[in-house]
Amino acid sequence: MDFAFDARTEELRARLLAFMDEYVYPAEAVAHEQRAGLDSPWENVPVVEELKAEARRQGLWNLFLPDSEHGAGLTNLQYAPLAEIMGRSPQIAPTVTNCAAPDTGNMEVLAQFGDEAQKKQWLRPLLAGEIRSAFAMTEPDVASSDATNITTHIERDGDEYVITGRKWYISGAMHPDCAIFIVMGKTDPDGADIRRQQSMVLVPRDTPGVTVKRAMRVFGYEDHYHGGHAEVVFDHARVPVSNLIGEEGGGFAIAQARLGPGRIHHCMRLIGMAERAIELMCRRAVSRDAFGKALARQGVVQNWIADARVAVEQLRLLVLKTAWMMDTVGNRGAHTEIQAIKIATPRTVVGILDRAIQLYGAGGVSQDFPLAELYAGARTLMIADGPDEVHQRSLARRELKKYL
Repeated sequence: MDFAFDARTEELRARLLAFMDEYVYPAEAVAHEQRAGLDSPWENVPVVEELKAEARRQGLWNLFLPDSEHGAGLTNLQYAPLAEIMGRSPQIAPTVTNCAAPDTGNMEVLAQFGDEAQKKQWLRPLLAGEIRSAFAMTEPDVASSDATNITTHIERDGDEYVITGRKWYISGAMHPDCAIFIVMGKTDPDGADIRRQQSMVLVPRDTPGVTVKRAMRVFGYEDHYHGGHAEVVFDHARVPVSNLIGEEGGGFAIAQARLGPGRIHHCMRLIGMAERAIELMCRRAVSRDAFGKALARQGVVQNWIADARVAVEQLRLLVLKTAWMMDTVGNRGAHTEIQAIKIATPRTVVGILDRAIQLYGAGGVSQDFPLAELYAGARTLMIADGPDEVHQRSLARRELKKYL
């Protein structure tokens, strides 16, 4: 089995690593300082906008999209190590390379299911980084980890759809450049097939009846770089029937197609977060003394670092195998592996980050180091894109089916 990256991947890795060292890591502190001086926390941060231009100039742009017509044309296996590198600075690196959720998933949906008019109006400016977007699926009043529970109504009235519902934790919706929502709701709530009741429609943010009510925090963080997470109300918002993505009743299938790549992208970045945590642990361990000797000589600290290294190597192999399977047998053929990495990666990385925070003491939970924010992001991914328990249930049923 060949574990080596191909020539194009190695070349992009080298360029991206250099970009991270020269531009991204130094920008982290600068971005925080600049944001503190803005009139609104949602305004574009100057240093981030500068890095977007530099990333695009260097060809480090839209690396996530396998469609060579619109993106870099990389396979999942080629993109995996690049996403890992960007995961080392998950607030800035994905944003400045136009590889940040939810825009990535929305661009994939438009590229795969959008018609030519929708691509021209929305996909092209998203690819160019001229606008941002949001994906409106999760609802506060139902267990929307089961998408068949969604209650938002999309009713046809002549040549228009009327959207009524309430969503929350809608990533990207607070960003001033967010111009378009992809909204999932029910066009056929009484349909016999519960997986054919849902559809997806494009709803411009400035549509009458669309209200972005408030920003939702995640462990106290507002996640400014990704455009925040909002509660959004759709009160009889009207859009043309031509704003339907795909066909009526196709929303559930489109959501599954969107979430497959999204789950593996999150797992790729999580490995980068774990690598950053190990690096920070080692730097701390060799620079601090406690009880008469360096932390690096304390047995418990050595165990934490060794266990973290073993866990990351295991996860990376599983994620790379999953990426390879997605490339060779498709998302459906890699369904078990996608669920496996979605279960294993966040919980393992949360454990590594927890030990790193412990090693840093008070500094670990402070704003002076990235660990607390990394922890919040990793812990959230045990819920996002389907909670762990949903994936465990599905994976177990697939395993048991072999014996029934």
